[in-house]
Amino acid sequence: MSIPAAAPGGQPPGEFTGHRRGSRGYRGVLIGLAAAGVATFAQLYSLQGVLPELAADLGISAASAALTVSAATLGLAVTVIPWSAAADRFGRLPAMRLAILAAVVLGLAVPLSPSLPVLLGLRFLEGAALGGIPAVALAYLSEEVSRLHAAVAAGTYVSGTTIGGLLGRILAAPLAELVNWRVGVAAVSLLAAGAAAVFMLTAPRQRGFVPVRGAPPGHGLAARLAANLRNPRLLALYLQGFLLMGGFVAVYNYLGFRLGAAPFGLPSSLASSLFLAYLAGTWSSRAAGTLAARLRGGRKPVLLLSIGAMALGLGLTVADNLPAIVAGLLVFTAGFFAAHSIASGWTPLLALEGRAQASSLYNLFYYTGSSLLGWAGGYCFQQDGWRSLVLFVGVLLAAAALVAVLVLRTEDDVARKPSSKVQ
Repeated sequence: MSIPAAAPGGQPPGEFTGHRRGSRGYRGVLIGLAAAGVATFAQLYSLQGVLPELAADLGISAASAALTVSAATLGLAVTVIPWSAAADRFGRLPAMRLAILAAVVLGLAVPLSPSLPVLLGLRFLEGAALGGIPAVALAYLSEEVSRLHAAVAAGTYVSGTTIGGLLGRILAAPLAELVNWRVGVAAVSLLAAGAAAVFMLTAPRQRGFVPVRGAPPGHGLAARLAANLRNPRLLALYLQGFLLMGGFVAVYNYLGFRLGAAPFGLPSSLASSLFLAYLAGTWSSRAAGTLAARLRGGRKPVLLLSIGAMALGLGLTVADNLPAIVAGLLVFTAGFFAAHSIASGWTPLLALEGRAQASSLYNLFYYTGSSLLGWAGGYCFQQDGWRSLVLFVGVLLAAAALVAVLVLRTEDDVARKPSSKVQ
C-alpha cells in the first residue's frame, strides 16, 4: 500500500526528516498506529460476526441486520474527507486522538441500544468518528517517519487494520453464541478501548506537521477534489473500490446466515472461524505488489488476475460442501485484498494534483460500496438464496473488470506515450 503525498504545507520543517528505524520515536509511531488500526477496524466490523444472533434477537431480516454494518461504513465514508481537511488545519495527532476517543465512547454505547433505529444511529456516528483514523494515519506516518523506513511503517499500520478487523469478528461471535450479541460487541468495544489507550500513550508528538492555513486561488480542497473526479482513470480505480468492496462485504455479511442453516447448521462460534480467511489477504496484498513490479504490463494485469481469482473463489462457494466453501473463501479473499492493494496504491500515482484528496476519494467510494452494495446483496440472498447472491456479486466483479479493461492503461502503454500526463 503506497503512502499518499503529504498535503501542501505538511512537509517536515527545518532539520527534522523523520524518526529513523530503531529510534524511540519510530517505535512509538509503529506501535501507536498499529494499535489505532486494531481499535478502528475491530469496532467497525464487530457486528458482522453476530448478525444471525442480532437478527433473531431483534426479530428482523438478514438484510436489516446487515444495515448495522453498512451504517458504520457509511458514516466512515462520508467523513474521511472532512477529517482529512481538519487534520490539515489542526494537526494529524489531535485529529486522530479526538476520533479514537469519540469512537470508543460511542462503541461502548452500541450494545445498550434498545431498538434497531437507535442502534443504526449509534453505528453511523461510531463510523463517522472512526473515519478520522484511515483518513489521517498515513499522512501522520509520512511526516513523522524517515522516508527510508516509511514503507515498513505503513505495512505495520496495515497489518494492524487487518488484525483489528479479524479480532472484531472472531471475538464477538463466540460470546454472542454463549451469552448474546450485546456481550460480544461490548467485549470488542473494551478491546478497542485498550488499543486506543495504547495509541494515546505511545504515538509521539507530531514534529513534521505544518498547518495548512490557506491555498492559492484555484488550488483549494474543492478544486483538488474536482480535478481528481475529472480524471477518467482515477474514476476507474474508484469504481474498483466501490464494486469490489461491495461484493466482498456482501459475501461476508451473509455467509454466516448460510452456514447456520441446513445443510450445514454450524454454530456461530465455528462459522466465525472462517473469518481467519482474512489472513490470506495479508499475504496476497504484499504478493500483488511484488508481482506488479515483475509482470509485463505492471498493475493492470495483476488487477485483472486478482478479480479473476475473486470470481473463481466466489464460484466455489456455491457448492454444498464445506471444504469447497472454505477453499473458495480463501481464494476470494486473497483476490480481493490483492485487487484492493493494487487499486489503492495506484490511485495517488495517477493524481495530477491533490494526491491526498485522491486517496480520500478512493476511501469514499470504497466504504460507500461496502455500505450500499454490502447491504443490497441481502435482498438477493433473502429472495433466492446463496446462488442469487453469488450472481449479484459476480455481476459486480464483471463490471469492475470491464471498467479496468476499457479505461486503465498498462505500464507498457504509458511507456510508449512518454508525453502523456496521466500514468
